[in-house]
Amino acid sequence: MPDQRDPLAAPDRPARPEPPDAGPYDALLLLSFGGPEGPDDVVPFLENVTRGRGIPRERLKEVGKHYFLFGGVSPINAQNRELLDALRKEFADHGLELPVYWGNRNWAPYLTDALREIADAGHRRVLVLATSAYASYSGCRQYRENLAASLAALAEEGRPALRVDKLRHYFNHPGFVGPMTDHTLAALAELPEEVRGGARLAFTTHSIPTAAADTSGPVEGHGDGGAYVAQHLDTARQVAERVRAATGVDRPWQLVYQSRSGAPHIPWLEPDICDHLEREHADGAPAVVMVPIGFVSDHMEVKYDLDTEAAAKAAELGLPVARAATVGADPRFAAAVRDLVLERAATERGLAPARCALGALGPSHDVCPAGCCPAAGRQPSRPAAAGTD
Repeated sequence: MPDQRDPLAAPDRPARPEPPDAGPYDALLLLSFGGPEGPDDVVPFLENVTRGRGIPRERLKEVGKHYFLFGGVSPINAQNRELLDALRKEFADHGLELPVYWGNRNWAPYLTDALREIADAGHRRVLVLATSAYASYSGCRQYRENLAASLAALAEEGRPALRVDKLRHYFNHPGFVGPMTDHTLAALAELPEEVRGGARLAFTTHSIPTAAADTSGPVEGHGDGGAYVAQHLDTARQVAERVRAATGVDRPWQLVYQSRSGAPHIPWLEPDICDHLEREHADGAPAVVMVPIGFVSDHMEVKYDLDTEAAAKAAELGLPVARAATVGADPRFAAAVRDLVLERAATERGLAPARCALGALGPSHDVCPAGCCPAAGRQPSRPAAAGTD
């Protein structure tokens, strides 16, 4: 039978693979919280964060003391610049032609300005990477509300309409779990050898009101911490199992919380990290590694609440502690974002791509369903983009 192959495709010269296809998307937006970049920025930034709550300016100065301890500079913007560089390099190295923009909810560069820049550059289909890996009102729905408000502002200016979609939650993607595992192992190695073997793991995340936790994620999963707690527990379990496999030690671990704010009479998720350290010390723990799985970068909640406040509590107790780094701009996380972009793009084109996810929960939804992560105690909800309500 005659050879039907292309005669120009020699056996030792395989055909060039097709370049990765992000279509129908033509831009990616990194969407983050924002933070002050100097002392004069602190109170205006906090006014943005708390707008509508009637908090006096003098109270905001008191709240801002954490920032003033660090020269009035939050590390989050610098870390987002590093992540931007990592994403652009990852895309370029793999032939993915997708421009990456950056906008914040509460400080420059502002979200509306970023979307305006995207529209003026001629882009019309935008994917959004939020620097929050888990389901909750503050970690998902509120970002979607901000997107809707910014899109409405652009429409009032007469700019062309943008369609904006949000990447799925990535808490259980190998590119998130892998770096967190390695950073936990590195933190263990920082402990004195005599306590390292018995060190326990404290997986930390931002505390939120229990009412917000209970209604996080799709409606069918509401109650008893909702998706917020379930997703964190699943990620913590994955990291703990991989640390056990690497060290041969089955370490006790617990999910704990930090950075509580708000009225004291409103129940929030507990235990607090400092209370947890006290209990671990009383229980005879030789050391604790704090693993901030709830955060994408080492921003102020990590630098102050763990590196300053929790570390001071541990020193007071005489309890050795170490703190694992967050994923930050780790190349594996940048690769995970590329994977999520191509996955979502293929889905939009009607394909059924493989969806990477570790643990028991599987890959999250692409489009937030109705009733997902509502604002507790507020009816009706504000308009939100990238979802069904």
